[in-house]
This record gives sequence, structure tokens and C-alpha cells, in this order.
Amino acid sequence: DERFKATEILFDPGIIGLECMGVADSLRSSIAKADTDLRKYLFEAIVLSGGSTCFPGFGDRLLDETRKKIPRGTKIKIFAPPERILSTWIGGSILASLSTFRSMWVTKAEYQEQGKSAMDRKGL
Repeated sequence: DERFKATEILFDPGIIGLECMGVADSLRSSIAKADTDLRKYLFEAIVLSGGSTCFPGFGDRLLDETRKKIPRGTKIKIFAPPERILSTWIGGSILASLSTFRSMWVTKAEYQEQGKSAMDRKGL
């Protein structure tokens, strides 16, 4: 029962009093913010990543919940790579290794001196 509740919170955060969107609503909302011409392609290229996506049935539930809230006939493809538990870490490590990313870094000294404004200046 507790395993069910833990995964249910991802789709319905309101059950623990959070006022935010669940995974399916966040997905739909994010895609809706893209140019109209791109939305079809985004719905056909959903990639699961991170450990929480490894819960049994997560992909099927995401598909079902998303399908309920988008126009009928929209094609949805969800990819669940087996290495997805490490995908976010791998992506972050690749991003951190790019020389162009260094300009976005906020050092501890910058943050201690400038506080949150150091992050605002770098667009974070």
C-alpha cells in the first residue's frame, strides 16, 4: 500500500497537500508551451529518466494520464531506456563538462558575497 501511495504522489501531489502539477500535467503543460508546429514531435519523443520512472507501470500510467488530457488522435511515444536511472546524472555530468557551461557557474564565494542575486545575474 505504501509503494502505491509513493508513486501516486507523482501523479497527484494534492493527496499530500501539495499545490503543484503531477507528472502528466507537467508534461502536457511543458509541451503546450512549445511552438504549435513542434508539439506533435515532442509528444512522439518523450524519454523517461531518473529513478522514479523505474516504478512498475510508471510509463503506462504516464501514457494513460497524458492521453486523457490531449486532443484525441495525438500520437504519443514514451521511451524508457534501461539506463534511465542514471540518465539525469549522465546528462548533468556532460553539461558540467562543457566549456560554455562554466560561464553559468556560481562559485561559493560569489554566492556568499552576492546571495541570490549572483544566480539572477547568470539567469538561473
